Amino acid sequence: MSEVTLSKEEILRYSRHLIMPEVGMEGQLKLKQASVLLVGTGGLGAPLGMYLAAAGIGRIGLVDFDVVDFTNLQRQVIHGTKDVGKKKLDSAIETMTDINPFVKLDRHETALSSENAMEIFRDYDIIVDGTDNFPTRYLVNDACVLMGKPNVYGSIFRFEGQATVFAYPGGPCYRCLYPEPPPPGLVPSCAEGGVLGILPGIIGLVQATETVKLILGIGDTLVGRLMLYDALGMKFREMKLRRDPECPVCGDNPTVKALIDYVQFCGVPHAEGPAEAAVMTSDIDPVEVKAKQDRGDRFTLLDVREPHEFQICRIPGSVLIPLNELPKRYAELGDKNAELVVHCKMGGRSAKAVDFLKQNGFTQARNMTGGILAWSDKVDPKVPKY
Repeated sequence: MSEVTLSKEEILRYSRHLIMPEVGMEGQLKLKQASVLLVGTGGLGAPLGMYLAAAGIGRIGLVDFDVVDFTNLQRQVIHGTKDVGKKKLDSAIETMTDINPFVKLDRHETALSSENAMEIFRDYDIIVDGTDNFPTRYLVNDACVLMGKPNVYGSIFRFEGQATVFAYPGGPCYRCLYPEPPPPGLVPSCAEGGVLGILPGIIGLVQATETVKLILGIGDTLVGRLMLYDALGMKFREMKLRRDPECPVCGDNPTVKALIDYVQFCGVPHAEGPAEAAVMTSDIDPVEVKAKQDRGDRFTLLDVREPHEFQICRIPGSVLIPLNELPKRYAELGDKNAELVVHCKMGGRSAKAVDFLKQNGFTQARNMTGGILAWSDKVDPKVPKY
């Protein structure tokens, strides 16, 4: 095997690294010889991909199967307006190649699963988790522990983020912090709860920094420390993390010795489905709801979104009672035997509302599948999507 060196062009490109004694030629060559896998090219993956490419990581793998949407552009800065409708992998690779053509980029255009994770992870030194759902987070964690690879973790929601390094020898793993996933639907997704567009840049760059430090073997990493960031208060805090000797994956007597079904483990029928809690027999399609309106059928259209969402867009004739206010206000709906159609943004919150209403005697409550986004797609495209 030929000796790894830096070309004249690379020496010029990385000159600000090379003059730092903590990096120097030796460190830059470590970066060039390193391989890093990014799981996701969305909010966290965008700054990760751009800065790790700029830093000169020799080989970067990208796992994603999504396409660029207008709603991504507020935070996923690796993609631009011209990329809407394009595969995220294509857009990300184009941007990263423009930043640094000396980096080798691998495409993994697939949804990460228990069947393919070990094979994909095999050829990389460090795994960086840029995902946004619990099944994949547990999957990434367990695969990293089983394969002995560091898991550089980050997560974001609204104005808050966190980051750490899991699965490092002697350190804790994700299950040490979160032994069990939260009940389905308890934690809203960014699509439902929102996220400050700048936040993934901050957390993603912390992840990128930790990745580079791990490769170079310098500084104090976040192993054993969970960094917490509050953008509104502009405060950084940290919690000490310890490996749990009873952890089923990284503990002294592990019981999880192979990858499992993480969708089932997290209690959701689909890892990314917006209406996990939906009672299928109570569903009604937006087109059918519109037909009922046109026929003049008597029913109440209940919107359980938040008031600020109602200001963005609404369906004519709908009544607003936010989901968290429903237990105190459901008497306002009147006759419990009257027909009631409930909707939210995507279908998840309205499914919970229907379940609650049926438990309280509203026998004719039905969930409008897909929420107001589906209404915009199928019934009235003039209704803005958000």
